[in-house]
Amino acid sequence: MATKVFIDGDAGTTGLEIRERLAARADIEIVAIPFEKRKDVEAKRAILASVDVAILCLPDAAAKETVALCAALGDAAPRLLDASTAHRVAPGWVYGFPELCAGQAEAVAAAKRVANVGCYATGSIALLRPLVDAGLIQPDQPLTINAVSGYSGGGRQMIEAYEKGEAPAFELYALGLEHKHIPEIMAYSKLTARPLFVPSVGNFRQGMLVSIPLALDALPGKPKAADIEAAYRRHYAGAPHVRVVEAPETGRLDALALNGTDDMEIFVFANEAQRHTVLVARLDNLGKGASGAAVQNLDLMTGA
Repeated sequence: MATKVFIDGDAGTTGLEIRERLAARADIEIVAIPFEKRKDVEAKRAILASVDVAILCLPDAAAKETVALCAALGDAAPRLLDASTAHRVAPGWVYGFPELCAGQAEAVAAAKRVANVGCYATGSIALLRPLVDAGLIQPDQPLTINAVSGYSGGGRQMIEAYEKGEAPAFELYALGLEHKHIPEIMAYSKLTARPLFVPSVGNFRQGMLVSIPLALDALPGKPKAADIEAAYRRHYAGAPHVRVVEAPETGRLDALALNGTDDMEIFVFANEAQRHTVLVARLDNLGKGASGAAVQNLDLMTGA
């Protein structure tokens, strides 16, 4: 029997991508609210009570409203997969990053409520958590995280500005230093010191690079870059969507190289003579950073 799935908010970028990925699957039945009833609370309540899983692709406030509707349904409530920021560090929610640590994929599979990971957070946590677990980075280590994303991750107004040719070729943003991904980055990387996070957007639709520079002699035990790469290889051994790749000798990376995939690549660029390294995660912000991750989590939740 096909799993019944309701995508709440399937008109946005993430929701549309998820719908496209699921549309041709025989094991999934997508259930939708008729257009004329899209704002009818009772119609939504009835749909929620009829499906197995609801995927929330909504602004935070709207996601919380849907969760409240589900809570009122009791045993008739569907399992929830929330792609918003609303519940990523909330009690009672499992973080939807299966590669986070041993047992996380199993936790997602068993969960009633899963919070899909954020795009920048995916790359940041993928770089940091294995090193914190291995003792190569201390939780209170001062850290800087730099990242560039395609404009599709910036919401409707940003997408429209770029597609109309009204946006710059490249820009830094969130320079108030209160980016919404910082709480989940800290929580799931096990950081106690707030990292300095500097996001940016380029004039390309999708693709992402997240980079973290480190002075090796400032780390516990003064490791070599090879020790860091070995920790990554141990952590991600057998992970189907994350792989550790030798850093190219050119010292250059294309942010768009994984577009159209649900994969992420981890690189360790190093200059041992200078005792410097730059850690880089490359992914598609709409793939492993959003819709692809949601489908990966859905498959774990449904046993697909």
